[in-house]
Amino acid sequence: MDIQELLAKIRAYNPEADLGRIQRAYDLACRAHGGQTRSTGDPYITHSFQVAGILADLCLDEDTLVAALLHDVPEDTHVPLETIQKEFGDQVATLVDGVTKLSGLRLGMEQTQAESLRKMFMAMAEEIRVVLIKLADRLHNMRTLYAIPPDKQRRIARETMEIYAPLANRLGMYNLRRELEDLSLKHLEPTKFQEIETLLAEDKDDKQAYIQQAITILRERLVEEGVTPREMSGRPKHIYSIYDKMIRKGRDFDQIYDIRAIRVIVENVRDCYVVLGIVHSLWTPIPGEFDDYIAKPKQNLYQSLHTAVIGPAGKPVEIQIRTIEMHEIAEFGIAAHWRYKEPNARRDAALENKINWLRQLMEWRKDIADARVFVDSLKTDIFQDQVYVFTPKGDIIEMAAGATPIDFAYHVHTEIGHRCRGAKVNGKIVPLDYRVRTGDRVEILTTKKGGPSRDWLNPGLGLVRTARAKEKIRYYFKHQEREQAIAEGRALLEKELHRLGLDQRNFDDLAKSFNYKNADDLLEAIGHEDLSIQTISVRLLEAERARSGVEEAALLAPVAPRLPDASATVEGVDNLLVRVANCCSPLPGDSVVGYITRGRGITIHRRDCRNIVNVDTERERLISIDWGQTKQKAYPVLVQVKAFDRAGLVHDISGIVAAEGVNMASTNAVTGRKDHVAMITATLEIASADQLTRILNKIDRLPNVIEARRVTG
Repeated sequence: MDIQELLAKIRAYNPEADLGRIQRAYDLACRAHGGQTRSTGDPYITHSFQVAGILADLCLDEDTLVAALLHDVPEDTHVPLETIQKEFGDQVATLVDGVTKLSGLRLGMEQTQAESLRKMFMAMAEEIRVVLIKLADRLHNMRTLYAIPPDKQRRIARETMEIYAPLANRLGMYNLRRELEDLSLKHLEPTKFQEIETLLAEDKDDKQAYIQQAITILRERLVEEGVTPREMSGRPKHIYSIYDKMIRKGRDFDQIYDIRAIRVIVENVRDCYVVLGIVHSLWTPIPGEFDDYIAKPKQNLYQSLHTAVIGPAGKPVEIQIRTIEMHEIAEFGIAAHWRYKEPNARRDAALENKINWLRQLMEWRKDIADARVFVDSLKTDIFQDQVYVFTPKGDIIEMAAGATPIDFAYHVHTEIGHRCRGAKVNGKIVPLDYRVRTGDRVEILTTKKGGPSRDWLNPGLGLVRTARAKEKIRYYFKHQEREQAIAEGRALLEKELHRLGLDQRNFDDLAKSFNYKNADDLLEAIGHEDLSIQTISVRLLEAERARSGVEEAALLAPVAPRLPDASATVEGVDNLLVRVANCCSPLPGDSVVGYITRGRGITIHRRDCRNIVNVDTERERLISIDWGQTKQKAYPVLVQVKAFDRAGLVHDISGIVAAEGVNMASTNAVTGRKDHVAMITATLEIASADQLTRILNKIDRLPNVIEARRVTG
């Protein structure tokens, strides 16, 4: 087929198409791909042209065909997407860009394939024509698979069988699915493929003659009964379908009833059932070989009546009966909704409803971080055979074949899944590893509180089969572990802050100082012991020193009712009359402000003192104050130890202090008569923040000690 034949084919089904625009797209692709060849040795343009031809066979719209011709141009040539957009419009550019993005990642082979597939499925709900182009692209690649090494042939064939053929089936595109499956089988099971192909070829003329004989007999009977079929024909042979039935049902080739098959197309649904009755009155039905996909359509929108009978000469034959509209959907699937569309045509409401299943199935998967997990979930939850079960209210739920009551519970609602403790199927209690079947009415028995069991994720028990349920269970435990770690981290941090006399701290600000996104992430790290509480202690004390501009040890000065041995500078002037406020007892190292009193000089307050914060008037009486420099090398720190009284307690505390080379300036111990709790207060001359935290940690670990902390007020 050349470009003129392609244009003629398009004109035949869409006389309104702008053929000149399609010709320009072809010419641009030829220039852009000039000099490039494929592994077959053919010019590269043959691939783009064949992809467009496949889509023309589906009678697709003009924009899709133009995009198909150009789909590899931005990725493989020097022509940018902007040129395509300027020449052919936004719709074509969107389609080309969408196809390009599906293969634009470079992460390592396995991850790249998974990421590309994930992008494709997430993009489908936005613009399914992107995926139609990708399916056509894969089909042509499968047709030329012979030109690449055998190991790559098998890998691509396996991926096609697991992903692309089921996708074509899910979109109702029978013709593409059939060819993708047959080509995949040819490379995955070449011996079996050749065997079935040979059996089909045997007596081919006799089989065709038999089909024509059966059609003639059936047509005459239909006319006698007043039914005029629109079309009657033999159905194309599907090698993979035959292979699958032989394997799945354990049958020989001669026991496959659709080797000989007839398709009957009629005007309306009523005639479908009339024809079915006539077929069953004419020939004997084969038990268990009747399916009503009109009353119960497949998940890919397919509708038809299927029956198998003992036909002329006692040979089995399959009969498919459907309307014209059903046939179009069966052959073209989702693609049928773009047939004969004008450029820039708006999506119709029917299409939106028909692809809603995809949006619902994609919704919970969008947050899955690992692309390989995402693709595995598609294989288990979407592309496996489906079963249809009922809720207690009669709603129909579509599940992957092999799903269990727990899978069903999570499909209905996450909380129902978490609280599932049992199940009834058709009114009877069943074990949780029961496999639901089409027509089952499933009721989940729940508890008021509680969560899933880790045993549910044990593959050996078979309690959970779908990726959707597994992911929700994993998230539950991950969330529980995070919450527990956050709680433990919070307790540790609050205890440490209390011990250091730094209780009033904003956890979000603290998290940012350690490069964590928020307080919960910081607390989780502490709870998991990824971040040492000792590191936080030192950082906090250093931060206090940096903010106040004094030596590190000045932070450690104790609370006192009078000004300690350090001077205060008022806006650069020393030795003014100042005093320390009793309400907040500021210390060297604290962030402070001066308040000009009447007749008593300047009173120093902490900036967070409520008496300063609540000053609404006379704010002009507030004045900047800086702590001056002190000459001391060690600073008195008031430490309080709470413990159950025992002999030698003060001696043990003194030993720890002495071992650190710290002088204990004063000690006071008080023991409660009723509860025997001792409160020991000591003034230690501390040289550094590290030294203080070490001493407090060691005292904390002494027997009977309840807590050891710095006292700041």
